[in-house]
Amino acid sequence: MQIPSITIFVRHAATCKYRDDETCKVCTCRKHLRWWDGTRQYKRSAKTRSWKQAEEARRKLEMQFQEGGKPTAIAADARKTVARAVELFLSEKQTEGVNGAVLKKYARELGRFKEFLENRSQFFPSDIDKEVLTEYRATWGDLYPSSQTQQMVQARLRAFLRFCHEAGWLERLPKLSPIKVDEPPTLPLSKKEYATLLETVPKTFDGEKARRVRALIQLMRHSGLAIRDAVTLERSELVHDTKKKIHRVATSRQKTGTPVSVPLPPDVAAEVLTALNGNPRYVFWSGSGLETSAVTNWQHDLRALFRAAFGNDTNFTPHCLRDTAAVEWLSAGIPLEEVSKLLGHTSVKTTEKSYSPWVSARQDRLDSLVVATWKDGARV
Repeated sequence: MQIPSITIFVRHAATCKYRDDETCKVCTCRKHLRWWDGTRQYKRSAKTRSWKQAEEARRKLEMQFQEGGKPTAIAADARKTVARAVELFLSEKQTEGVNGAVLKKYARELGRFKEFLENRSQFFPSDIDKEVLTEYRATWGDLYPSSQTQQMVQARLRAFLRFCHEAGWLERLPKLSPIKVDEPPTLPLSKKEYATLLETVPKTFDGEKARRVRALIQLMRHSGLAIRDAVTLERSELVHDTKKKIHRVATSRQKTGTPVSVPLPPDVAAEVLTALNGNPRYVFWSGSGLETSAVTNWQHDLRALFRAAFGNDTNFTPHCLRDTAAVEWLSAGIPLEEVSKLLGHTSVKTTEKSYSPWVSARQDRLDSLVVATWKDGARV
């Protein structure tokens, strides 16, 4: 029997300064063995980071061949590659009816993961372990600055790994520690700041655009709608209550599906109605192109407005308009449970988590009202 030539090669960590040399003997990256049998290439982990111990593993393997054995290993070209696994995973998600925007996120993120593995000469799901995932996650800082985004990326990566594990291509499912999400600060606008924001609109946008931007801001500020729900608001969801002679927003949050119904001040309702864009279905969206693109464009416009009003380093974002509505409602004495319904939260705990400081402010206001009854002989 002809004994194959067995070579040692290194799979370097992304941070290893010798990562371009797969025959480096001085680094402590993982060592592997490689050989050919006919037209097939085989690989096996040496289960060590020491080149000297890898040499011993190679000699043991050579002895097995000399004794007529055929050491177990999987032919490289007989295994499912990560690239093929990604294709199959995306195909399954598509047949499940996953939203097109989410499918694009899976494709983009798994494409980056595949490229990361290939740069380390790792082409198969069986090459993925906790060390690989930890090093890959260390590259997310620039790609995904938001901890919330990183959490979602990790959740989608886990879904792919479970798919590989259930298919039998990944023997063990590596576990990654959870990512702690930094909660964005609650930043309501004061009356003066909100007035400044409105005054900046005609200085930043012209004519019809300025009118529509101002109407969107007014809608978000007084309804508490998130930007996605406001931008995609349908005409039929701007309801005129003939009995009460007011207009209200009656819609469902796209994020949670929770219904909301919020009355609008008459002047705000009139301003929103004048912003109708001629589309038979939507108030602000033209209805053409992708919904996500329309929301993103409006986000860019509002962020530009906030920077113009408060400086490039401002922490205010479009979400602050929703915060402003919630804080005003709480400060006016509306119970937390009712504010939760107005915001379309699925649980009052979500509302309490974001707005608990203003529950105290509401209590301070109530205390002041009670104390006022003590003065000027008000007590009996």
